Amino acid sequence: MKIPSRPHKKIIVWFRQDLRIHDNEALDYALERGDEIIPVYVFDERVFKGKTKYGFPKTGKHRAKFIIESVEDLRASLRELGSDLIVRVGKPEEVIYELAKEVQSNWVFCNRERMQEEVEVQNALEQNLWKEGMEIHFFRGKMLYYTQDLPFPIAHAPDVFTQFRKEVERYIPVREPLPTPTRVHPMRMSLDVGEIPTLADFGHEDFEVDKRAVLPFKGGETEALERLDYYLWETDLIKNYKETRNGLIGGDYSSKFSPWLAQGCISPKIIYAELKKYEQRRTKNKSTYWLFFELLWRDFFRLTGKKHGNTIFQKGGTKGDENTDLEDDMAKFRIWKEARTGVPFIDANMRELNLTGFMSNRGRQNVASFLVHDLKVNWQLGAEYFESLLIDYDVCSNWGNWNYVAGVGSDPREDRYFNILTQAKRYDPQGEYVKRWLPELAELPSKKVHEPDTLSPVEQDDLHVKLGADYPKAVISTSRWRR
Repeated sequence: MKIPSRPHKKIIVWFRQDLRIHDNEALDYALERGDEIIPVYVFDERVFKGKTKYGFPKTGKHRAKFIIESVEDLRASLRELGSDLIVRVGKPEEVIYELAKEVQSNWVFCNRERMQEEVEVQNALEQNLWKEGMEIHFFRGKMLYYTQDLPFPIAHAPDVFTQFRKEVERYIPVREPLPTPTRVHPMRMSLDVGEIPTLADFGHEDFEVDKRAVLPFKGGETEALERLDYYLWETDLIKNYKETRNGLIGGDYSSKFSPWLAQGCISPKIIYAELKKYEQRRTKNKSTYWLFFELLWRDFFRLTGKKHGNTIFQKGGTKGDENTDLEDDMAKFRIWKEARTGVPFIDANMRELNLTGFMSNRGRQNVASFLVHDLKVNWQLGAEYFESLLIDYDVCSNWGNWNYVAGVGSDPREDRYFNILTQAKRYDPQGEYVKRWLPELAELPSKKVHEPDTLSPVEQDDLHVKLGADYPKAVISTSRWRR
């Protein structure tokens, strides 16, 4: 008796913000259930060529370069495993639909996204596939915790971080990372894998990374895992993370994992697993806990986005309490974004962002507070500008943090106001950071570098800086923070 052969199963794995081989649930399930895997990445033309509501590029050159590098690295990894990566530019719901018809795939597997723009794309693809009798299956990969493991449904997730942390960290274990495959079932059809686009394809000129940047960030899983190994095992920098995380200069003051986390080049679970190994083999202290604490914050913002949806983008935030004092004052906003406020700590941070696509967490809180509470400009402008420029832009973390600073998020403290002068003197006491990014203030002594608006005409002559010419006059007098 002839035994019928098992049907040959073809699965398209649609890579999104999970640009890695390790701990990739969609890929893991595909390898288990399929005979032929067709890996795909689509550069969504609306994301890479589109504009935000206020007219900023949705993806600035620094993040675009990082993502291109990440896709190159993913293709190289898949080729080492006997496969390849099909790359296209277009609309994923159309590109993948056409590819699914061409290869007659059984399923499309991908990791699920939760915010509106991404959900609309995956829903449109699902509708298109249904027309052909095909299905899309969604998997998880963004968070440290699986939502099904949490002690509450999403609709009842705590709106305050401290409550979330207390309900989760002591009682819910973090799952082990999924195994890294050693082989990926090859594509049998002859398909045009496509060229990976360049910056020029998205309207950007190629550029050299500014030498003052904290790191020459390079995208990809390979770089991400090397950074993890460096920060924990090679240097033991993790031991002092809590003390150094508010630094401003250089690559070692904090983990800098965020760009790779944002694109899914590294899994939060693999960071946690290595952290636990480190605590067992070397040391466990407040600093090692604090890295876990930051991963918890990332999950909290993700859950907030899932729970509250588009309210995180609205002026009233998750509280629905719009501050009518904040205006779309474009003149003030341009002064802020162009680093022309005349307040050195603000201008230095904004210049770093503009030139590198990165800014420290301490800097982000200060420039956000200044825009909202000192200039009285609509926080949505700042959030969109960050969305455009940040190399580590993550939709939920970015908008959640801006909600938080603007006082419209899930925070029991109403007023997240930062005294800019106090912050500057605490975190940049000698003015090294300010002088790094504002060399026009290089000759100012540490007592004056954060408040040049107090310089007399004679002092300006002596120090070779003329306010209003070499450096802007302050739009907010530093006397505001000396009260």
